[in-house]
Amino acid sequence: MKKTFAEKSLKQTFLGMFAVMSAASALLTACNQKNEVKESEKVHSQKTPVAKVPKIDDEDIPSDKRVIYLTFDDGPNRGTENLLKILHKRNVCATAFLVGKHASDSKRQKEDLEKMRTDVLLELANHSYTHAHNKYSDFYKNPEAVVKDFNRAKDSLKLAGMIARTPGRNIWRLNNIDVTDLKSSTEAANSLRKAGYKLIGWDLEWKPTNKMSLKDNHEAMLKKVDSIFFNDLEKTSRHLVFLTHDQYLTDADSINELDLFIEKLQKSNRFVFRKVSAYPKINEILN
Repeated sequence: MKKTFAEKSLKQTFLGMFAVMSAASALLTACNQKNEVKESEKVHSQKTPVAKVPKIDDEDIPSDKRVIYLTFDDGPNRGTENLLKILHKRNVCATAFLVGKHASDSKRQKEDLEKMRTDVLLELANHSYTHAHNKYSDFYKNPEAVVKDFNRAKDSLKLAGMIARTPGRNIWRLNNIDVTDLKSSTEAANSLRKAGYKLIGWDLEWKPTNKMSLKDNHEAMLKKVDSIFFNDLEKTSRHLVFLTHDQYLTDADSINELDLFIEKLQKSNRFVFRKVSAYPKINEILN
């Protein structure tokens, strides 16, 4: 049975409804607080102290709220510093899926890793050590080597948890979700699961142009968020995992578009932002 969606019968888009409901209850958040920030304000480097906020259980979220998990892959990388500035400007949490090799590729990347490691708005997760050398088909042919690669990343990055994302693949391995985008990667994904890794993919990706900047604009992405929730396309009802990459945040337009995207989601007063470690059932022991 499809879930009830507030005001669906009125044939209004999800994001459009907040315009006639401006008196709606204040946004509940698990790890962000709404900031009064002018749109013209530039991304600043000053970090805003963030108070610890208790997790919000699903039953405490009103039926008209949705949960968004902002995730960023391939860091530390070009654009990581800009990502951190945006998160602090909007005071919103996120999860960074790190590549072990990137953390030692340059002095700048080593410094960025340390900034990420101590950032209260960010949690770190595993995205492999080599990023499959960008030869994905060959990489997943050897499940044992795949597990060793992730273990190497876990050790080198000193990651405490077992949450991971596979490079070049949208794969899920949780107790209640088992999805493999390309079946040739199934055995490797199952091996990672047996090793204790909790694999999480994504529901929506903000893709790049051929110049490695963000494709489309924030309005287009907001419509995609709307469409996923309206058409019940999330892997878990009312929970959307959003993906983009640090390295797309190097030009002024891309930085501004991501900033506006987050700002508009916050101002709609209909979303809760969480880190991936709060995703439903992700903390259960894998069978």
